[in-house]
Amino acid sequence: MSGEESNSAGADRDLLCKGPSGFLLWGVPWLVFVLGFSVSPGLRTALWTTSFALMGAACLLNAARCGRVHCRCTGPFFILAAFTSLAYGVRLLPLGPSGWRWIGAGTVIGALVLCCIPELFLGRYRRRKDTAA
Repeated sequence: MSGEESNSAGADRDLLCKGPSGFLLWGVPWLVFVLGFSVSPGLRTALWTTSFALMGAACLLNAARCGRVHCRCTGPFFILAAFTSLAYGVRLLPLGPSGWRWIGAGTVIGALVLCCIPELFLGRYRRRKDTAA
């Protein structure tokens, strides 16, 4: 399979490129994340943990489905962000009084970097050799 055919097959299976699924799996959780800035810390813990976990799981699923390069990076990153939010929210992780700002800024910056840089160097889709036809 040539690189172009592989990219085409990847794009056909990419949930991020399909409007409704992309919006539901990533757009809505990002909106929930933004909403979390204006609520109590307890509710923020629930909103951020849930939205990061959903995005992380969606990224891992998408990476397995289509080989999307940045999803291989952002999936584990969002899962880590979910655990960080939960740990800070239940006071297991001492990040100080600015912890929510650190988590929020780190997540936004990390997501932007991990969405752009890997695909810049590795292309948009990569399949494991044993799954390529």
